[in-house]
Amino acid sequence: MPPSFMQLQRFEYTPVLGWSVSRYDRFSTCKRMYYFDYYGKYAPPEQRPAIEKLRKMTSVPLETGNIVHDMIKWLLERLLISEKPINQAKFLDCARGMTENYCRSKQFCEVYYRSKRSVDPDEMYAGVALCLGNFLESEKFRWITEKAVTNKADWVVEPPGYGETRIAGLKAFCKVDFLFPVHGELHILDWKTGRPDEVKHRKQLLGYALWATHHFNVPVSSVHPVIVYLQPEYNELAVDADQASLDALASQVRRETAEMQSFCVDVNQNVPKEQEAFPMTERTAVCRFCNYRELCGRTVL
Repeated sequence: MPPSFMQLQRFEYTPVLGWSVSRYDRFSTCKRMYYFDYYGKYAPPEQRPAIEKLRKMTSVPLETGNIVHDMIKWLLERLLISEKPINQAKFLDCARGMTENYCRSKQFCEVYYRSKRSVDPDEMYAGVALCLGNFLESEKFRWITEKAVTNKADWVVEPPGYGETRIAGLKAFCKVDFLFPVHGELHILDWKTGRPDEVKHRKQLLGYALWATHHFNVPVSSVHPVIVYLQPEYNELAVDADQASLDALASQVRRETAEMQSFCVDVNQNVPKEQEAFPMTERTAVCRFCNYRELCGRTVL
């Protein structure tokens, strides 16, 4: 049976925390940052407005990635309607307009912390255009428009929700950017505009493979997840997932979930310990890129 939104299993809400690559990455980077991100509502009442304001701030690299993701999503959804060749100039003009809108409407941490007087839309757009141009000129895009498009009725483009699934019986989140079948095989693509991180991204790819096998009841040998790096040049990272690698990931998810839950006073309700139980990182270089740096009283050079 081909994949579809309707096949995606729905899960009844529970407050227990859910593992994800990004959540554990934040947890392992800085416990205090993790607390502010996930448990700010438990902070002292006088601190909560600042936490919420800082949590909502964005950054130039983050918004570059968001714009690229939004434009590729738009492109794939347009292919669902029409297979006519894309007008690249108009496509990039749309990306420029989106970039200008995002720069006007969002609070950037670079401006808030005065490393920039303002965010230059032209400077941000240069990165966006590089990523989108690399994608449009790639063999992968040609393959999508020539081969994968023949099964476009079965495409899954950024499915709704957060990609909830179950790994080793535990709640987990693995949200794919694009899944599509070709000749009975399932292909998953995830767009990246930042620096490669092979260890982190391999774990993410195995999570996608587990997500697909869980929701579509297919053998892991038929699932092919790929990270697509879009700058400074086009590149890919793929994994050959097998049952042994999925079993290893399941064990890792159990360990990492237990680590995060050890900072809860009520695991079932996901209630954290006091803020002081979440120490600040010793790697102070991390603080230079943290939205919450003003709350920790550290001088960041």
